[in-house]
Amino acid sequence: MAQKPETGDRQRLQQARLLSSRLPDLLVAARRIATNVMMGVHGRRRAGPGETFWQFRSYVPGEPAKRIDWRRSARDHHLYVREREWEAAQTIWIWPDLTASMQFRSELSKTSKIDRAVVLALALGDMLARGGERVGVPGMMQPRIGSDTAERMAAAMLNAEPVDWPPTLQLSRFADIVVLSDCLAPIEELRGRLQQVAAQGARLHILQIFDPAEESFPYDGRLEFRDPETGGTWLAERAGGLKMRYQDRLAAHRDELRTMAKRAGYSFAVHHTDRPAAEGLLFLHGRLARGTDPLAVSA
Repeated sequence: MAQKPETGDRQRLQQARLLSSRLPDLLVAARRIATNVMMGVHGRRRAGPGETFWQFRSYVPGEPAKRIDWRRSARDHHLYVREREWEAAQTIWIWPDLTASMQFRSELSKTSKIDRAVVLALALGDMLARGGERVGVPGMMQPRIGSDTAERMAAAMLNAEPVDWPPTLQLSRFADIVVLSDCLAPIEELRGRLQQVAAQGARLHILQIFDPAEESFPYDGRLEFRDPETGGTWLAERAGGLKMRYQDRLAAHRDELRTMAKRAGYSFAVHHTDRPAAEGLLFLHGRLARGTDPLAVSA
């Protein structure tokens, strides 16, 4: 039986209220994780036009003599050049999946998929904002620079309409877009979405977020499964007998998604909610800092 529209509206309202009640704690957790990770990683800085000092490096014969820093060079009788940091801020879009399927949490994890996606989104936004990058949330918040980026992202999420893929009409060429989702849409839909991003010249980074139970399928006996998106149910008389077929289908779906990402030059990894959030954050920050690595498997 089709779900009544008013039932779906009530569910979305309830989900929004639940997220609203958790956001202050999630924001605190995101800030803590971002601070800890920033202490051990290098930023996206690189040499280029700008006014901010970055580093000294050895002089290369043939360079203009005016680039030599004579005071530093006089210390150990070696020629050094003072490099400045490239200050052209990049546009990075960060999109957490807030749909009903992300609400799932099994007994094998202490956090839901949606909470992990939100924490990673806020933590990454906070890190990038501290580095002077423009950060936006597709369909929710325009890119901006500022120390309050994480707070603005959290506020934007409160009024967001849950959709299972970010709107890409706002993407500009060479922008980066980070997708935090379980990516369980039909593979043909995902194929079209990746092609749309490619057509706009943007760089895509996908972190597929899964609960460990979604991988191991630790179910047996007579069980009723419910679709979180539609509310529909399905009764399995012997759930244990489904395990191998389920895992094969999941593996095939993920392999196809990974292959599509690799062909397009995008980065892809899987992150499980029973693992530290810092692992996912390090993967995303590393790809944004060094470019994509299509061979990535897990984070």
